[in-house]
Amino acid sequence: MPGRREKVKTPRLAWALTGSGHFFTECLELMAGLTELDVFVSRAAAEVIRMYREKLDRFPKGARVFKDTTASAAPVGLFYHGVYHTLVMAPATSNTIAKCVAGISDTLATNVFAQAGKCRVPSIVFACDTAPELETMAPGGMVKVFPRRIDLENVERLKEFEATTVVDGMASLERALRARLNRVREHA
Repeated sequence: MPGRREKVKTPRLAWALTGSGHFFTECLELMAGLTELDVFVSRAAAEVIRMYREKLDRFPKGARVFKDTTASAAPVGLFYHGVYHTLVMAPATSNTIAKCVAGISDTLATNVFAQAGKCRVPSIVFACDTAPELETMAPGGMVKVFPRRIDLENVERLKEFEATTVVDGMASLERALRARLNRVREHA
């Protein structure tokens, strides 16, 4: 595994996991097919990972993993050194979306989003709460959730952020990621 500050030859994809279980295993499956990937795991995401531990064989092999263990979120410094071409935050909780919209960066996930923006690294965000009524998989099975008006408003606000693509499902996440990776390859 390369060192954290080792100079990279090819910019990598950064992927931030938050505390959402919404399409969590599907995101892991998508990540498993990627190379040149670093994963940023918030404290809340670490809890969710434990809930879905039987699915961890889907965790991407060879990915560098950064956990939310420092108050200053030291790993975000890699964004300043051109290590990343894209940030994906998927799945993203309504709490994470609200913090991103308000400019609060007090978790590893919100901090990498802020630093990506400051370094002009494009972001793709899979917001969980995008419709007035949703079905989502919980550790015990499918449940209905009813996002609040503020959650839906925050998603709309995030869509206005520069260099940020907000998606609302796995199909749109896959399309946005594929388009971004093709664009990166074309400019390599």
